[in-house]
Amino acid sequence: MDLLGTLPAFLAAVLLIAASPGPAMALIVRRAALRGRVAAVPTVLGIEAGLFVWALLAGAGLAALVAASEVAYLVLRIAGAVVLGYLGVRALLGAWRGTGTDVAEVADGVGEWGPRRWWAAFGEGLAVQLANPKLAVFMVAFYPQFVPASGSPFAGTVVLATIQVGVEIGLYLGLAAGVARAGEWFRRPRIRRRLETVSGTVLVALGLRVATAGR
Repeated sequence: MDLLGTLPAFLAAVLLIAASPGPAMALIVRRAALRGRVAAVPTVLGIEAGLFVWALLAGAGLAALVAASEVAYLVLRIAGAVVLGYLGVRALLGAWRGTGTDVAEVADGVGEWGPRRWWAAFGEGLAVQLANPKLAVFMVAFYPQFVPASGSPFAGTVVLATIQVGVEIGLYLGLAAGVARAGEWFRRPRIRRRLETVSGTVLVALGLRVATAGR
């Protein structure tokens, strides 16, 4: 079967994957709720850049080496736990102080939103994906099911990864836009603190799960 023949099943799988809750979705919802739709864009792009990197590594066979190496897997697991824990603790501290981490920023680009903050948001999304060892294992198992054996595995993986990234960017930006519509309510001081507490707790819990989970 050629690549076009596997595309419908691949798209269905991608939609299910994108809709599954996890660190990426938690990060997008939190940023869109507290900082607005525009501020969620670099987070989404960072998340998808990380996914694309893992897809390229899978196509080149390097992700399989990472997945098979106990040392590499452990290092990534620790890094992932640290990244998620840091983001979660930062949100919890913002809630505890009663100011949140986002007071200086105004929704939808109104106010100070320069390149530094843009790249910081992009870096958060990228780091969450690159430090996720489960993503390496997933890519090794997922893409070969849809890449035709007759063609180039790397080229097929690049095509499928590009499609997945495009689909997920559209879905996640739609999610961010929907959440941002209720942004004024989310940014009320009491609601903000509650959201920071919930999102911080979720991120810390996800970090602990990454740190303690096996393959």
